[in-house]
Amino acid sequence: MSTILYARVSTADQTLSHQRTHAEAAGYAFDMVIADEGVSGVSVPLRERPEGRRLFDVLRSGDTLVVRWVDRLGRNYADVTETIREFMRRGVVVKTIINAMTFDGATKDPVQMAVRDALIGFMAATAQAQAEATKEAQKAGIAHAKATEGTTKYKGRKPTFSREQFTRVREMLAEGVGASDVSKHTGLTRQTVYRIKDDPAGQAKALEAWGL
Repeated sequence: MSTILYARVSTADQTLSHQRTHAEAAGYAFDMVIADEGVSGVSVPLRERPEGRRLFDVLRSGDTLVVRWVDRLGRNYADVTETIREFMRRGVVVKTIINAMTFDGATKDPVQMAVRDALIGFMAATAQAQAEATKEAQKAGIAHAKATEGTTKYKGRKPTFSREQFTRVREMLAEGVGASDVSKHTGLTRQTVYRIKDDPAGQAKALEAWGL
């Protein structure tokens, strides 16, 4: 029986180290840590993420899966509820660090099952609602910035990398260095490395717009 931490890192301020430290402070010790970086929890189901597929492969009956909160598994109600139920059917216990929730399929008491399933549904719905609210707030912010462009020019999202890091990433990619190694060398997330790789002209323009 193993205890496995699954982490999803979707933004620059959500580091794997932070999620692991938080879990260990809650008293967990892990046999394995699995993490997906730069993956949206809204549009990409857990089964379709590179490390998410691995998670489905390695989990066995008797294992404990620990996540910071259910939103690390996803931000889509149907996907999250089905994922947790699938793990419980396998005999896996799912635990969250925030709220210290435990979802265990072993119970046969109908009242306990009803409460458990209601909590799963509520938390999954909350995760999706939060994601949708954040998206709407971002859209409103962008719209406002564009509307006031005449007085304050909209510059887009501020780059999370410096001119020197941008140049080094381009050089290493040109040398055939993999994104993971580039990330480790430069201190940038793989998501940022891929953003530079896929749109170097756009990222260079962003640096110029912000005077970086």
